[in-house]
Amino acid sequence: MPQLITSPSRIPVPGGKTIDEYVGRVSTGTGGVSVAMMVAPAGWTEPAQTPEFDEVTLVLRGVVRVEHGDGAFDVAPGQAVLTRAGETVRYSTAEEAAYVAICVPAFAPELARRAE
Repeated sequence: MPQLITSPSRIPVPGGKTIDEYVGRVSTGTGGVSVAMMVAPAGWTEPAQTPEFDEVTLVLRGVVRVEHGDGAFDVAPGQAVLTRAGETVRYSTAEEAAYVAICVPAFAPELARRAE
């Protein structure tokens, strides 16, 4: 039977970014995929990560900067980026940005393999 998801689970993270997970390990116990809405404040950045999952990031508002081994590029509203498991990336924003992240398999903090 289809499952209506009326409210996401808020996943706490430092730095002022919000993660509202609609489908995934926290909200629905789904390990195969996660879908989350994120809002990152202006000037937000996170440590580099080499995740164990593929991630599609679809930008809805603002610009998300993606740094990678060969350089960096900006992802604008209406654009998406696909990062594959094992690639090292670092995300940041100069202005507030809203985006949807889809991870396969589902996101888990320990699978992100963030630099310390």
